[in-house]
Amino acid sequence: MPRFSYIAIDRNKKRVTGTVTAESPFAARRHLRTKALHPTTIKEVAARQQNKSLMGVFKKSGKVQVAEFTKQLATMLNAGIKLTDALSVLTQQVSDARLRNTITDIRDRLVTGESFADALGDHKNYFDVIYVSMVRVGEVTGTLGNSLTAIAAFMEKRQRVESKMITAMIYPLILIVGCVGVVLFMTVKIIPVIAEQISRTGDELPFLTKAMLGFSELLTSWWVFVIIAGIVAFVWVVKTLLGTERGAFVCDKAMLAVPVFGPLIKQRIIARFASTLSTLLSAGLSMADSLRVVAEVTGNTIMNRAVKQARERILSGADIAKPLRDSGVIDPALAHMVAVGEKSGELETMLKTISDNLESSSDVVIERLSAAMEPLIIVAMAIIIGIIAYATLMPLIKFSAGQF
Repeated sequence: MPRFSYIAIDRNKKRVTGTVTAESPFAARRHLRTKALHPTTIKEVAARQQNKSLMGVFKKSGKVQVAEFTKQLATMLNAGIKLTDALSVLTQQVSDARLRNTITDIRDRLVTGESFADALGDHKNYFDVIYVSMVRVGEVTGTLGNSLTAIAAFMEKRQRVESKMITAMIYPLILIVGCVGVVLFMTVKIIPVIAEQISRTGDELPFLTKAMLGFSELLTSWWVFVIIAGIVAFVWVVKTLLGTERGAFVCDKAMLAVPVFGPLIKQRIIARFASTLSTLLSAGLSMADSLRVVAEVTGNTIMNRAVKQARERILSGADIAKPLRDSGVIDPALAHMVAVGEKSGELETMLKTISDNLESSSDVVIERLSAAMEPLIIVAMAIIIGIIAYATLMPLIKFSAGQF
């Protein structure tokens, strides 16, 4: 149904703004009057504007806020509070205005008779397909509070994994940025001044100094814009190719073949698959529905194909281990563990064990890589800065010694 933004006057003659979902502007006005609000302005909100307003929040802090919202909502529902009342309370506690309007809209749609899952499904920038699917199961089975608790735990676990990756990359990135900054400053500001002073004597500059001076002139000339334009064009072409199924498949396959990082990426993909599938099965989704949801969030086209093939085999009455093994993403040993768990009826537990083991293993690898990268970057920085310093000081030393 369409969404409308409104400006209204409440009982205390105060100005109130918000959004409401209704079939028409007339239905929206009628709904607002039932809440003792006198609407003065009602405008339909375009879908693009809705997505644009929510995207920035989701990228910056939306995941954390949604996790907190989910945990608080689960606590209230498990305490016996009605869903609409719990949402009303949470609208007063959420600090972000756009998320607050989103929760208000969801509550208003519940009042009009829509299901909670359907209302959440229209806010995909906040609530993904996993979230909506688990809520839908919770509504059907009458265990919405437990489903939300599981969702909150799942989101927090995912955030911990992502934060570890980001934390491991912060220090190396700071070193790289610092190195690039020093190199640019010395090649653009220092070397040209020294070269100009020495060139006035009419003597020839050393080869290394000439090379650095040429690099400096390149950075300060219009060629730098040509290079930047070339990089932008290359990135655009790559993104365009990745937008196709074939391009994404080739890129994902190449990423998995990268030494050192390929196995780590593979571990993360399998851990994500196992953790998500285990969570969905524990929430009460059928295997076919769980695999349909997992296929949308794998983040890898090779794994996506394998999961879809596994779902087709499930629908035809076969097992899921063979297509996972044939994909090349999941090792035969792990695929065998999945097959054993499926036959023994302990697939959820087996998947959780696989996920925990892989995440622990990848955490160790990330820590070791981070520890190894830091000294390597420092050594590379020292070499680069040393070369620049040598190219800068060598003419001065020779000039001072009277060799020019």
